[in-house]
Amino acid sequence: MESSKKLPFPDQILSSRRRNIVTRFSLGIAASLVLLLTLLSLTNSSFSVPFVSPLLQGLKSSNLNTSSSVTQVDEKREVVNLTDQVPDVKVPSFVPTEQRSGETGDGDSKNATSSGEGKASSFDSGQRSGERAEKNSSSAEEDKVLVANDQNTLEANATITVGNNSSSLVSDFVPSSVEVDRSRGSYEDCDIYDGNWVRADDDDDETMPYYPPGSCPYIDRDFNCHANGRPDDAFVKWKWQPNKCDIPRLNGTDFLEKLRGKKLVFVGDSINRNMWESLVCILRHSIKNKKRVYEISGKSEFKKRGVYAFRFEDYNCTVDFVGSPFLVRESSFKGENGTKLETLRLDLMDKTTPMYRDADILVFNTGHWWTHDKIKLGENYYQEGNVVYPRLKVLEAYKRALTTWSKWVDKNINRDQTHVVFRGYSVTHFRCFVCRGGPWNSGGQCHNEAEPIFNTSYLKKYPSKMRAVEKILHDTMKTPVIYMNISRLTDFRKDGHPSIYRTVYRTEKEKREAVSHQDCSHWCLPGVPDTWNQLLYVSLLKAGLASKW
Repeated sequence: MESSKKLPFPDQILSSRRRNIVTRFSLGIAASLVLLLTLLSLTNSSFSVPFVSPLLQGLKSSNLNTSSSVTQVDEKREVVNLTDQVPDVKVPSFVPTEQRSGETGDGDSKNATSSGEGKASSFDSGQRSGERAEKNSSSAEEDKVLVANDQNTLEANATITVGNNSSSLVSDFVPSSVEVDRSRGSYEDCDIYDGNWVRADDDDDETMPYYPPGSCPYIDRDFNCHANGRPDDAFVKWKWQPNKCDIPRLNGTDFLEKLRGKKLVFVGDSINRNMWESLVCILRHSIKNKKRVYEISGKSEFKKRGVYAFRFEDYNCTVDFVGSPFLVRESSFKGENGTKLETLRLDLMDKTTPMYRDADILVFNTGHWWTHDKIKLGENYYQEGNVVYPRLKVLEAYKRALTTWSKWVDKNINRDQTHVVFRGYSVTHFRCFVCRGGPWNSGGQCHNEAEPIFNTSYLKKYPSKMRAVEKILHDTMKTPVIYMNISRLTDFRKDGHPSIYRTVYRTEKEKREAVSHQDCSHWCLPGVPDTWNQLLYVSLLKAGLASKW
């Protein structure tokens, strides 16, 4: 008979049932360890599952000690976009201003800023679509989740520069009534003066011009080509189209609403009077009761130099014109032989400054009169202090006059209240008194011109005086100034001048003789200056005028 073996002590104590329990317990512990190690491994992975991610984040911040085979969590976390993967987890994101319901552009913590003082960073004008937010290595930013930027975010937070200052654009600056086609780019960051004239399409045809010919009684006879018998009207059917964006039409009601309780003043020569009359007519046309619009002194002719003001009663605002063709002071005194000597004081502002010092919007210009023979010659005409220069080049005199103007603006204009605009030089197409024939662009005439220039080789070079203006605006002035660079866009429009239609002719003989007295510098109304006012409107929107209005 075979002898039985002696069992070890544990086997003597544990029955078969007890051994089964111990085995299952051991397997449970092993499985738990495996699961724990797996979860800890996943915390270092970019893989994310909606219901697991919060748990993983909790494990990251725990003080569990893991074995040496588990990779430690790096203090510098990777940039993770959780927006799509974890919809229930709130992460900071840069949302375009126009998409934020209930938020305002008041610069609080909800809005992106460029200060970097604990707020979400905004995007400056140097950033473009496709760029990604860089990881911030500072300890204050370690726990922030950065979200990749998109095109809408960049546009919403773009920064524009006006003069020497910049202002962040917000959607509140664009009136709700303005419809803009974003497919060609936003006008906020577009050069609206770089473009071409295009024929108005059928949709525009019903709304062009801004006011029907003959409907506005406040157009000077010299500009009223329709009343003076100009037979064609094609020149009012062209619209300015910037190359890289679309611009809104001038909304007269919106413009007046923004002018409520305010004062807008045009200061300059007869070309600025041309633009002033255009705006008065555009705004007047948007009002039902035309009797609520009137010149406060009762005048209806504005050719004489002076100060004129149109009041829009329903909006408690005025749109004024102050005649000051040089901006600086014209002077006269008796010479040694008793003759009257006229000079231009390059160092003193014109005496009309008290008439516009308190304006909310100022639109300056000077340039047209600097082309007259006496001014161009510059002999014994320009004066500074008690010195009358025997001879001074007109460009140098122009620079000195603009420097005097710029210093006056910086000293006297409240830049927190007033928008300052400088309208550029309006190119002429020859104003002659003794025409000798020839084409319009070689000393001839502008009569019978019926369409714009299409061949850009005929356009003039950029005026040197406007280069001087730009240098002063950008390099010298402290006050931000909106520069309306209209020189090139007006150069196209040889068809927009009154030419011989400056007055009504009683006979055909008078009309034929008028060919030798054409006006190819001013503009018919309705006409080209209406577009200038559209660009003024858009320029003010770009500058963020709602922040001051």
